[in-house]
Amino acid sequence: MSKTFSGKQVVKLLCREFDFIVASQRGSHVKLVRSIGNKTVTTIVPLHSELAKGTMKGVLELAGIEEKDFWKVVRK
Repeated sequence: MSKTFSGKQVVKLLCREFDFIVASQRGSHVKLVRSIGNKTVTTIVPLHSELAKGTMKGVLELAGIEEKDFWKVVRK
């Protein structure tokens, strides 16, 4: 990943493009969930001004989203 994103930007993208909803927030961390069939997928996004590459990869991994799929949406 070359471009950096803020936590707020990632939350917006995941909600708008990948059907996540905000389940809760505790401090500076937002919990997002989505249902896929009978399975619930959860990811946590820290609301930092800039997410580190490793943090971003972890968010996407928890969300079950491939990096290439995320970048397809970003480049739209």
